[in-house]
Amino acid sequence: MLIKSTSVALLDCSQYRSQEIGGKIDQLCHAVGFKVGAGHRVLLKPNLLSARSPGHLACTHPAFVAAVAEWFLDQGARVIIGDSPAFGTAKGVMRATGIAEALAGLDVECINFDQSTKVKLAGGVTVNIARAALECDLLVNLPRVKAHSQLLITLAVKNYFGTVVGFQKPWWHLCYGNHAEQFASHLVDLLQVLPAGMTLLDGIVAMHETGPISGRPFSMGLVAGAINPVALDTAILQLLGLDRTQSAIWQECAKRRLAGIDPDMLDYPLLRPSELIVEDFKAPAILKPVSFNPLRMAVSAFRRFAARVKESP
Repeated sequence: MLIKSTSVALLDCSQYRSQEIGGKIDQLCHAVGFKVGAGHRVLLKPNLLSARSPGHLACTHPAFVAAVAEWFLDQGARVIIGDSPAFGTAKGVMRATGIAEALAGLDVECINFDQSTKVKLAGGVTVNIARAALECDLLVNLPRVKAHSQLLITLAVKNYFGTVVGFQKPWWHLCYGNHAEQFASHLVDLLQVLPAGMTLLDGIVAMHETGPISGRPFSMGLVAGAINPVALDTAILQLLGLDRTQSAIWQECAKRRLAGIDPDMLDYPLLRPSELIVEDFKAPAILKPVSFNPLRMAVSAFRRFAARVKESP
């Protein structure tokens, strides 16, 4: 994808009502000049981390996913929805969290990232990326705002990690977990090999204090959109009053001097951060290593295998 745009669209939105969210999505996309053609193959990539989170806060909200899907269908696009969860499968998480029910009646295809393609990243690491993510015409990123006990916060750039398939995700944690800068570098490398698209951010109810699975709900009352995920991350970090230098991912983007890292250079075609009141969001004060121990990797692999067996016809 091209990391050039510095336009970030922000709107207030306090309720998970699909019709209201749909109208906001239309405003966000038009504000940043995002267009989709009839017949385009669009992959929606929500955050489907785990269905085990209290209140399903770890995942993009069902009403948000459904509203985005319906908007793209109205544009004449072919809509596919998938992810690579930390636990279970995408289809399983979508059923457990209510996303599948919210999508009922919509002409969309829900998939697991079963097929992958080996891609060598700029940093020299070879990674298996979901073929659906590489072959779509537009990759639409649907993160939920969440505090992160290891990376401060998970926003647009971090959500692309879900395009990495299966066991390789915990393997990255094991190999690079004690080196946050290297881990972040590989995450940012993904942006160079993934297709262009749009990020639409679910910040209506965020997760704060800890995360990305077991934090507490925070009424943020916001939806946002940007073609450039780096610009969106910068804007949200500023809006939440967080020290962006504490984010290893943002620091890596700044090191590469990617467009969107300077908050003073961002363009806001709708609301500006100063027009939105977001107070008392709490991110972890002390960050933990992102490493996984081998036992946790084994348990994760077993659960993933068991979930796939359960879903098999």
